[in-house]
Amino acid sequence: MKLEWLIRSQSIVTLASGMIYPYYLLFLKNIGNSFTKYGLAFAVFTISSAAVSQWLGPRLDQHSKRMLLLSAAGMTAAMLVFPWVMSYTWVLVLQLLMGVCSAMQKMGERQLLADNTEAGQRGAAIGNYHFWTTLASGFAVIAGGFLIDWLTINALFYLSALLYASSAWAVLRGERRVKRLIAAEAEEKAGFM
Repeated sequence: MKLEWLIRSQSIVTLASGMIYPYYLLFLKNIGNSFTKYGLAFAVFTISSAAVSQWLGPRLDQHSKRMLLLSAAGMTAAMLVFPWVMSYTWVLVLQLLMGVCSAMQKMGERQLLADNTEAGQRGAAIGNYHFWTTLASGFAVIAGGFLIDWLTINALFYLSALLYASSAWAVLRGERRVKRLIAAEAEEKAGFM
């Protein structure tokens, strides 16, 4: 199936984000005790994601896999840097980067989901995709809560970085597999003609 690699890679992304985002407020609380600061940081994330989507849109058809790779690499870097941040200004810079990465991930994922399914027959594939990525998210929140009791918030950032890097690897590996599958299908069609 052409979607297996996408389901695998994006389930890993969902696992990585679900593991850290619910507990992210704990990290910000250490930087400054203000819900206003948290609100501003989240606004920078969402607004940067919205703004960059306008620029990414016209490039999406040609570069959706590259966007998934860059998103995973950018999130890996952000998760590795977060534990070292001591300034709220740097939190905002990282939120900007994460917003850009989020837009690349969401748009690339949706484009590839559409590309690898057929109109009129997408429902089952989308349902399967949603099931696995949402299951990964639920598992991540539980695992994150368990791990934060035993480890530190910094350990969650590092584990999340490792998962984002694994997602990038899964995208690379999946892309190669799909190319081989398409080549085999083309050979098979050529053999029947």
